Amino acid sequence: MGRKTDESRKLQKRAEAVIPGGVDSPVRAFRAVGGDPPFIVRGQGSRIWDADGNEYIEYLGSWGPLILGHAAPEVVEAVMDAARNGTSFGASNPLEPELAEVVLSAFPRMEKVRFVNSGTEATMSAIRLARAYTKRKYVMKFEGCYHGHADALLVKAGSGVATLGIPGSAGVPEEFTQFTLALPFNDADAVDQAFKKFKGQIACVIVEPVVGNMGCVPPAKGYLDALRYITSRDNSLLIFDEVMTGFRLAFGGAQEVFGTAPDMTTLGKIIGGGLPVGAYAGPAEVMDMVAPLGPVYQAGTLSGNPLAMAAGLATVCYLRDNREVYGRMERAAATLVTMVVEAAREAGVSITYNRVGSMFTWFFTEVPVTNWTSASRSDTAAFGRFHRAMLDAGVYLPPSQYEAAFLSAAHSDEDVRQTVAAAREAFAVVEAR
Repeated sequence: MGRKTDESRKLQKRAEAVIPGGVDSPVRAFRAVGGDPPFIVRGQGSRIWDADGNEYIEYLGSWGPLILGHAAPEVVEAVMDAARNGTSFGASNPLEPELAEVVLSAFPRMEKVRFVNSGTEATMSAIRLARAYTKRKYVMKFEGCYHGHADALLVKAGSGVATLGIPGSAGVPEEFTQFTLALPFNDADAVDQAFKKFKGQIACVIVEPVVGNMGCVPPAKGYLDALRYITSRDNSLLIFDEVMTGFRLAFGGAQEVFGTAPDMTTLGKIIGGGLPVGAYAGPAEVMDMVAPLGPVYQAGTLSGNPLAMAAGLATVCYLRDNREVYGRMERAAATLVTMVVEAAREAGVSITYNRVGSMFTWFFTEVPVTNWTSASRSDTAAFGRFHRAMLDAGVYLPPSQYEAAFLSAAHSDEDVRQTVAAAREAFAVVEAR
């Protein structure tokens, strides 16, 4: 069925006159899927509404943080209460240590945490700290893992054992990325060889334990343990970027699910309950190198602001006290992804999927997706047709083949049923091409 788009189109043109591309984050432009990007005006539970009045079952959750759904009463009430007392002080407030205590309770290896304003800030700061602690320069990351837009982390995918950093964005000098090593994800042998080649020079390995930025890609069996062993052997720090997976896959994040403990953890999204936030955490020995206790400088006027702390505290405390929600989301997500794959096969459309907990991606490819190389074989044009057809049917998916989707605690069995029904219709459109 058709959607009304007049108001969103007007807003897009207005935005394009004053904002680059009309968006404040590139994926919102829908360039990867085509069609008109809706301007969202309201959300409630599992649903959102755009400026034209169209209603959607939504599997974006603001890219992950809205695990309780849109406008969760507990979160809204907490933010309103905090706002009545002031939106920002540029000084310490009581909600900071309160949230810190709850966050640290979920990650036993982490003894201290520093709040910042975004996942980018968190990963950038964690790497600076790792370099200072180890007195080394090289950082290892993996193809398809996104750790924010800090210069040193915007590196193109590499080939071979270890590819020296090549900037993946204009405006980033090669000198800024020359100490970044990019390796294929899920290849422990490549990591081992790189550590032998750069013995005693690698400050840290940073990894999304479950990748969400080439679509949802889980670690191979034993992969995270291999990273733990190799980094420990060389006295390098292992950083889990759990900005997306922290409190999403379990209360203790991916490290609880897979049983591998990193040296440092970066967090974001859910710990802000939908407001801008990030954090990096680690043992006291490492974290005490951060100013004002140590020589590693990092600061932020809005870091730990009361609104973000209140929203995050309400969300995380709900998850702590209602852990059965993880089982409900797991079952609903499992039903959803498998039934949609079944609908695709009935329609003669080749797709596969990855899912960990309430994170998932349908890939328009026949091959299993385990890294960036296999993910990049997806038929992005077919995904674009599917995305547009689902949008017309009232289902809002991430507007890129290479972004994970999220199911929230607010999604009902009826939402799942309607989504599967919409997918059956959408696959007919995909196959028609």
